Amino acid sequence: MDAKQKKQESSSSRLSMTSDFSKEEPPYFSNEKSGFHFKKRESSSSRLSMTSDFSKEEPPYFNNEERNMIPVSTQSPAGGPQAEYELKLPPLMEDWTKEHVKDWLIIRLRVPQKIAQDLYDQELSGACLVSYEKNDLLELGVPPAPAIQIIRQVERFQRHSETFEPHVRMPRSNCELSKGELWKSTEMVVVSGNMDESMETETVSSDSGIQSLSSTVQMLQIARDRIKSIIDQNTTNDMQLHTEITENATFLQLKRPICEIRPFDKGNSNIFYIENDILPPVAGPSNLLDPVHEYQLLPSANEASEREILYEFTKEVFSFAASCMNSRTNGTIHFGVHNQPEQGHGEVVGHKITSFSKYNEAFESCLSEYFEEQHVNVARMCIRPPNFVPVHSQNGTTLNKWVIEVDVIPIYAETQQNIFYTLLGIASAEKKQQCKTECLFVRDGPRSINILADTNPRICQEKMKGLADKVQCWASARKAAEEKEEKPPSQSHQGQRLKQLITRGRDAFENSLQAIVVTDKCHSNQLEHLDFLKEMKLFAVLDFDPESDVNGTCNFYRRDHIANLHYPCMYTTQDSVTAVIRKLNLFKQTSWIFCNGRVNEEDETGKPLTQSEWLKKRSGDVNNMVSLLCSPDLLSKDRLVVFILHSAVTDISSPILETFCAIYRTLEGADNMLCICKNSNVFKHWQQLIEFRCKEDITSKCIYELSLNEISSTIKKLREPQTQSSRRFLPSTGSSSVLLAKKDEELMTVLDILCENECQNTEIETKDSFQEFKMRTEEDFYRGGQVSWWNFYLSEMKGSLPFIKRDKFNELSDLITPVTGYTSPCVMINLFHHPGCGGTTLAMHVLWNLRHKFRCAVVKNNMATNNEIAAQVMNLLTYGKQEQPGYTPVLILVDNRDDVEDLKQCILASDGKRHNSLMVIILNCERTQFPAERSNNSRIANVFITNKLSTKEQSLFSEKLQQLKDHHEKPETFYAFMIMTNNFSETYIINLVSNIVKDLDTTTQQGRLFSFLALLNTYVNGSHMSLSLCEELVGIRSALWKQETLDEKMNPYSTLMITFTVEEHGTYQAVRFLHQMIAKKCLEILTQEYKLSLADITTNVLHCDKLYKSCMGKDFLVQNIHSMLITRHRKEQGDDKDTLFSPLIEDIHEEEGPQKIKEVLERATERFDRSATLPQALARHFCLKEEDFKSALKWALNAQEKNSNSYIADTVGQVYKSHLKKEIEHSKVVTPEALETCLTLGFKAVKAFQDSQELAKKDEQVDPFDLHTKKKPKSYNISGYVGETEVMMILLDVIKDLPLFAVSDRHKRDQMLQFLRDHHPVSSLYDPSNTTVNQFVAVLAEHERFLKSLKPRLKEIFSFFETYFLYLKPRSTERETADERHKRKVSEYFRKYIQIFSSSEEEKASETASKPKLSLHQTIVDQRCYLEMKRADSFAGLLQCLNDKSGVEMEHILKKWQFIFDNSARGSVTDTVNFILANIVLHNIKPSSTLLKKYEDLVDLLNEELQKVGTHSKLTELYYLSMLLMWPAQNQRLENCRTYKDISTYITSAKKSFHRRFSHMFPVRSAIAHFFLGKSSGLRRIVSKVKLDQILVSVSKKDDSRCSQSSQSRNLHHLWQSGAAWNEPEVQRKLLRVKGKSENGDIYVNYGGNVKMLIRPVYLGDIRSGYSREDVSFYLGFTMEGPVAYDIKYENDQ
Repeated sequence: MDAKQKKQESSSSRLSMTSDFSKEEPPYFSNEKSGFHFKKRESSSSRLSMTSDFSKEEPPYFNNEERNMIPVSTQSPAGGPQAEYELKLPPLMEDWTKEHVKDWLIIRLRVPQKIAQDLYDQELSGACLVSYEKNDLLELGVPPAPAIQIIRQVERFQRHSETFEPHVRMPRSNCELSKGELWKSTEMVVVSGNMDESMETETVSSDSGIQSLSSTVQMLQIARDRIKSIIDQNTTNDMQLHTEITENATFLQLKRPICEIRPFDKGNSNIFYIENDILPPVAGPSNLLDPVHEYQLLPSANEASEREILYEFTKEVFSFAASCMNSRTNGTIHFGVHNQPEQGHGEVVGHKITSFSKYNEAFESCLSEYFEEQHVNVARMCIRPPNFVPVHSQNGTTLNKWVIEVDVIPIYAETQQNIFYTLLGIASAEKKQQCKTECLFVRDGPRSINILADTNPRICQEKMKGLADKVQCWASARKAAEEKEEKPPSQSHQGQRLKQLITRGRDAFENSLQAIVVTDKCHSNQLEHLDFLKEMKLFAVLDFDPESDVNGTCNFYRRDHIANLHYPCMYTTQDSVTAVIRKLNLFKQTSWIFCNGRVNEEDETGKPLTQSEWLKKRSGDVNNMVSLLCSPDLLSKDRLVVFILHSAVTDISSPILETFCAIYRTLEGADNMLCICKNSNVFKHWQQLIEFRCKEDITSKCIYELSLNEISSTIKKLREPQTQSSRRFLPSTGSSSVLLAKKDEELMTVLDILCENECQNTEIETKDSFQEFKMRTEEDFYRGGQVSWWNFYLSEMKGSLPFIKRDKFNELSDLITPVTGYTSPCVMINLFHHPGCGGTTLAMHVLWNLRHKFRCAVVKNNMATNNEIAAQVMNLLTYGKQEQPGYTPVLILVDNRDDVEDLKQCILASDGKRHNSLMVIILNCERTQFPAERSNNSRIANVFITNKLSTKEQSLFSEKLQQLKDHHEKPETFYAFMIMTNNFSETYIINLVSNIVKDLDTTTQQGRLFSFLALLNTYVNGSHMSLSLCEELVGIRSALWKQETLDEKMNPYSTLMITFTVEEHGTYQAVRFLHQMIAKKCLEILTQEYKLSLADITTNVLHCDKLYKSCMGKDFLVQNIHSMLITRHRKEQGDDKDTLFSPLIEDIHEEEGPQKIKEVLERATERFDRSATLPQALARHFCLKEEDFKSALKWALNAQEKNSNSYIADTVGQVYKSHLKKEIEHSKVVTPEALETCLTLGFKAVKAFQDSQELAKKDEQVDPFDLHTKKKPKSYNISGYVGETEVMMILLDVIKDLPLFAVSDRHKRDQMLQFLRDHHPVSSLYDPSNTTVNQFVAVLAEHERFLKSLKPRLKEIFSFFETYFLYLKPRSTERETADERHKRKVSEYFRKYIQIFSSSEEEKASETASKPKLSLHQTIVDQRCYLEMKRADSFAGLLQCLNDKSGVEMEHILKKWQFIFDNSARGSVTDTVNFILANIVLHNIKPSSTLLKKYEDLVDLLNEELQKVGTHSKLTELYYLSMLLMWPAQNQRLENCRTYKDISTYITSAKKSFHRRFSHMFPVRSAIAHFFLGKSSGLRRIVSKVKLDQILVSVSKKDDSRCSQSSQSRNLHHLWQSGAAWNEPEVQRKLLRVKGKSENGDIYVNYGGNVKMLIRPVYLGDIRSGYSREDVSFYLGFTMEGPVAYDIKYENDQ
């Protein structure tokens, strides 16, 4: 036979094998083009044969190169003695060529060469051989003996092949075999291998066509025993182990777990496959209804044309379909799955598909070509169109690959008893022609065979006879199976289970319930059924779909809601829970956490990972995140965790399963969980894995029989009715309205926005439950809860009394809407009120009334920063506006916030586009014990209300009570309302509390909780405890299902308490007393009648560990407890009195004595072991109350170790100072020893106070337990300077009274002063005749250096205070009061200082007589002493002269400076500067004085000094004078002056030097403008602010002659703050309005040439945003920091 013929036959044979002897390639295929098929004979044959049987892997006689195994001689399966790798044969005999058969007969069976050659010549292939019987061989001339041998060996070979590779899934935990722990793991593995003869008898079957676990347990056990025996023999060498396993035919291949197949006959199953995952191994038909499976790989686009690929697809589909229809079994063929053992049998690969429609079209058009005409419709009914299942990568991202699947369902009604033939095209290898060949396919085990492929007509006829009988049998079996399957569906109760789980046993799904959702990838066509997520309050979503924000669940959710995209690592932090809440905006917006990265993330750390990489790199972060998210500190017990599983989890190390286990551990069980599984198969895998990992059956927590649509609809139906309008509107210009989108509203997280249509057209009003809702809303408010917008809305309904209008309602409304309009773009109005008297309610009532005129909102989170609030307020202002002019102003309510003035500045700074018109009104509600006094002292427009009702108000409350009686059962239990109705009567409160608390047992859990709340609510305004903590304290364990409530457990005492929602520190339910007066009275009863002391209750609070462990709002509760112990009251902050300690500590001291304070504070330092303020308080207690200075110092130093700040350093100094005072007090007669002690203590005190001064420059940290101080305005701590001054004055008093000389000995006394002035050494005080004096002098000598430093140091401190008070002013009005107090104290110290160090007349005369040549120098010294005494010896002191010196006094001062200036040998720059300023000050006080220098002379003098000093001096005052005297004007002399050209440089120098000296004070103080630029020339154009104040005061006196001095001061401040001062005609006549330009947000003045000066606006809001270059005008003020602009106006707006 020639080579060409051989090639034809070989090709024909190989092609026929594609469909088991009749599926041949069409004529348009060629060897060259179809490289996918024709690489080499053996491998091609092997691959193509797998089309029909792909469950078999290579037998053990394959060579070691292909198997990568150690060559080991074994007994051949065919009985031959030769090594198994000496002969290469395909694994299936059907695939053998005649060459293979010949070699096998000769080498393995030892058949004579002649017989083998005869069979070869008769074209005996493997396919023929397997169909032959003994008689067939005899007819071919084979002798009987060889014939019998051949037939039996064929049978044995086939039997061996069928049992060669059993597959079984076993739980394992590692994917590799290790030496010591081969069988200790629990991961899912696939075990493959050859079992011995005893195992060949096992039958492996499964109802689904997939081999099951139960049928392979024995095989696995045998393999396990054999491997274990090897391990027991201590065989540790890996190569040896593999060898032993191979010898026993039990080599185990570890593969990926078998993944879930698309549900059969489900066209829209929303499933996807993971690349490289393994689909179940194929098997033969079982019960006809469970589908058989066949895997195929189509050629790629590089290997074949599109037409060829589609031909291959249709040919394989219809061949497979026909075999299933004839065998009457359901089946699925999968394209894109490996079908060869050596390439990973069943491994998902996927195909890239450019067009689904082409496959569908090919399917439809070819169906009629493959089947006979009479059976085409039947085939169309039985064969489903292709399904395209997406393939994802291991990290979850899409690959644009697909697995194509076709289902076949040969239902009996269609197939009946028919046999289905197919027509396949037969191709010629030489001529490209095609003819149709009839085929008849049936299923033979796991493969399809063509009955008509046999070339022997007789055999073919016999098979056809047998097939007809089999088809009848199969048809009957099919019919029976279908009838059996048609049983009524079981009654499912999953809908009821879902209701129970989602509502936690209640009537409805609460809108307030916080939910954590864990989900995987959702199919795009199922996203619409996840709309129930938009109805839930999602706290966090843990998403394992890396593409979720692109096309998945996250993208779907964010169409309507805000969700912040987070990563697990963002939750791994050392920050407190409160800090994490604030940073990540938790509770305010949903956190969408990508647990396996995001596909569009550029950073490598955020990219998706494969499962194994995830376990190594990301599981730790997820565990930490779960610990935080599920912590009781963050979420209450009411949380719900929902798992939504769209695909089966089959791997025991799956990331989503790991996350479940982490949550399970943190929550200590699955009580709060709900698992939504797409179907029962997903549930089955999930339930089994969790039971294996957690040893718990979660079936009762799973929903798996309902579709997502049913689940979504059920949850939405169960949701509580909405109490907010679905479409909310904001007022806009021209009486129009703007729709406020829900998503946009969610961006304004700190604002509770009041809309025009608030509460209107809500869902709740349409429900039967509305009446119950109305009653509950009213009851909550009148019992003492926070007022809501619903209370105002309900009071306006028909049949209701209007909401009570307080007397100050109209007054407050008029302040907000004045007739005269507004003078500033941002206005602040204060409402001062007693706690609990209805102040906040009044403010909200006004907002409700003005909601159509303003855009109203309440700041609902006082922990938010001012910049954050300002930004959101501006968003609200501009919302819905584009290019149209005009805005509707915003009215915001701020309740009890400390830094409201700073908020105003932030609003002005954030946007100034319409700065000439009103933008924002801030209504600031402030609680205070003295609202009337606060109102009188306030310089801001305000209203106050107290806890006393007017007669009119009492009448309204009584009327309202009658209405409540008509609608509510027991309105007398609305205690907060009743307190007001009884006009805050203490008698009423005493009777109320006494009656309810009379049977309280303080030893019970209820009694303890009652005492804790009473203590906290009495001493800390706004304090509370979380509901979950209260439930835990009284022993309620199963709070989630509310089998027992706190109200029931605490009854009847719960009638005095209320539950409300907190939002500052995360959203949760909290408990407090209805009213602070009730809490206070309860505490009194506890201490008086139940003999519980305040110290005992406080100690109990400190001992109770549950308060400090994980609970909602823990940070806030701990801060409140800490604050209760250390926060002092100060009148300047609105408290009723100044206290040395916190009111609680003061009360304990008064009622129980200092010993109890010591015990309480020492216990507190143990509880708050990181707090520095508690040991500081304890030090102050020992120092001030017990005078135990040793203990005081110990605790003060302890505090300093924990937090070294200026305040604690000051406490150390105070301890030394108090000890010093005590020593002086006890030493009635000063001894040398007492002097030594005093000087030592004084030195240590001074050192501590100096440390305080240095630390004050860097003070930023606050005590971590004293976070309340973060909200209060910062202040620069000058107590170190005050303390040092006091100590030095005390020491000077001690020294000047030392018994070194007689009282009348003026000379000796002057000698002491000379020593202190460092004019004489201490030795000059020795007295040889007086031993006692010398002992004192010896002590002084030891401290000589320190004592000589007292006077210069005091001088330095007084100079500091002058610059501190004169150059800078506090940014907050509260600090102005403290400034005044410090000024008075410093003035007193200065007076004493002058008394001590002023020279006596005798001393002056003596000095002049003894040293006549020094008389001029002495005179200069005397002049300086005079100036020092008058506090006019410094630049700051001279500025103060503007306020408190008359013209005569100032002339005298100028004379002194003139003398010093004229007679100083080396005139200092400082003296020159002070001399120039003295002239300017005198000119402002007495412009007619003849002592004044000419303006030109002063300019020359100044210019001379500027040339000497240059531009880098620290002398800010010199550059300040250059601004005053040399500000450019149209003056020829100045234009020619060099200084004129350099004025902008000097302004820069002033700013730099000022910043170097005072930048550490900028956060709390700002530079003062003492002078303004006037219209005149010379010195007359320097106008002092004092002069402007005098003008404004005189105008005020004319307007209201009855004004007191204090009210004049307030009015003056208000005129400056409001900007009204600039509108006063007399002021405008005095000042020059300067013209400049606004550029890039700054203001510049250009005087020609290069003289361009930057001017800082005093109020940032005066500059419009947008960097508009426009002409502006303003008044110019001069501060030490540089020139500033007031009253900026845009010229185009004039």
